[in-house]
Amino acid sequence: MHEVVTLQLGQRSNYLATHFWNTQESYFTYSQDEESPIDHDISFRPGLGADGSETFTPRTLIYDLKGGFGSLKKTNALYEIENGDQPAALWDGPSSLQQQPGIEQNAYQKGLDRGVEPPTLTTDTVRFWSDFNRVFYHPKSIVQINEYELNSSLMPFEKWDVGEELFQNLDREHDLLDRDLRPFLEECDLLQGLQIMTGADDAWGGFCRQYLDRLRDESGKTSIWVWGLQDGAKGSRERQLQKTVNTANTLYNVGSQASVYVPLPDRPEVLPPYVSMDARSNWHSAANICAAMETATLPSRLRMTNEARATFDEMAGLLDTNGGQRLAGIQMQLREQTAAAQVPGIAPSDSRAPMSTTKSSVVEVDVQPATAHFTDLDMDMLPGGPQTSRNPHTFSLLEMIRGDTTQAIQNRLGEDQPPGKDYRLADGVPVIRRFRAGLRFPILSSFPKIYEQQMIGPDKEDLVVETGLRANTSIANYVQSIRSVVGRSTNVDEREALSNGLGELAEAYNFGWDSGSDEDDD
Repeated sequence: MHEVVTLQLGQRSNYLATHFWNTQESYFTYSQDEESPIDHDISFRPGLGADGSETFTPRTLIYDLKGGFGSLKKTNALYEIENGDQPAALWDGPSSLQQQPGIEQNAYQKGLDRGVEPPTLTTDTVRFWSDFNRVFYHPKSIVQINEYELNSSLMPFEKWDVGEELFQNLDREHDLLDRDLRPFLEECDLLQGLQIMTGADDAWGGFCRQYLDRLRDESGKTSIWVWGLQDGAKGSRERQLQKTVNTANTLYNVGSQASVYVPLPDRPEVLPPYVSMDARSNWHSAANICAAMETATLPSRLRMTNEARATFDEMAGLLDTNGGQRLAGIQMQLREQTAAAQVPGIAPSDSRAPMSTTKSSVVEVDVQPATAHFTDLDMDMLPGGPQTSRNPHTFSLLEMIRGDTTQAIQNRLGEDQPPGKDYRLADGVPVIRRFRAGLRFPILSSFPKIYEQQMIGPDKEDLVVETGLRANTSIANYVQSIRSVVGRSTNVDEREALSNGLGELAEAYNFGWDSGSDEDDD
């Protein structure tokens, strides 16, 4: 079935993953006459509830600190068993029960539990990621880290080596892979890969590095995609330096081991006018990121019958053109939904029928133009955004266009195509794959109102989205900018190893006679 197992590491990652799972749940169809283009077995696992009924829950592990789960309980309605007679206590003396009061559900969760239309969510009513969650999880998915408390000022979970040490201690005591991950892996018929969402500029980066070390020891060839989240909130100079050093460690130690590593700021440097986000809200920022990452990875969740289905391993191979390009940037753009809505540069064709939103909903073309001019999408999610490079050279591009109303597929990047793979790589020609899907991105009641109404479908709450996963010279500039800060703010031993490692990562994205400097990448 080519299953994908997800790891969610930390509060910000769980905001993103909650939007992701809400979206996956919305693709379920309940009519025999309607079939979803999504293969739900890839992301969801079958099981049995406490009453023997069939269940379908996400293939995911959710790690968070004490207090980070909000009102979400480890055991939910699917797995609760009525309490029977309690065994007699061994102690017959007086006893008292002391229990910390739980966090009360918000009105949205109460509405979902009652099966009624829930009230509209706001930034005030979303206190935790569980406040907008619409999915039931298996109890084994919930892993609370009791050693640290969310937002603690006494023991902050911020430094990278704190996360490393925490994983090592827990793994020594419990063997985390055996206790937490192996049950999910053993349920898979044919594992496609792992998807990890993690904080990159805090202690979760160190936790992820140690987890990834163990994963590579156990299964060195498994495709592992990592989405590294960075907090753009400004703080003191000391804290900003700490976050940069954390990011540098994650880039080098995680990015060099992942099959694909995508760095993600909480919000792009430049936002188009149709986007309005509260910079203080993880709920807002994670929603925008989810629209991009869920769209970009859509081919990995399509049914096998769809000829355009692509696995994690296949997409990673397309992005890496020289054996060392494990980092990728992502861009996104929403298209206004009108009667003539289409992707700019792709001409409409009256001779072709509109694309289906269900069966056979994706087609793909490989294009390798001899001279490629790439139109940037209007949300560049590489940290630093369009400022990282002028006229970057692109090595590879995976483009996903979903919700387009036409089936005309024309190469807006040029008509000339070199004859073979070896030829185009030797001549520095980009490797491009374009996917097309009629399935639009759904706007659910759990999704914040961050997009202007003209971007949302008039008949159904959904979006026409285009994304591009890219390996280009902007990544070298981004890595070099991190490297320059590390060189000024770490001790000598750490500085040399980290600086050299980042330099090797950046070198894979230099093109032509570029010396790897921060300026004038071709």
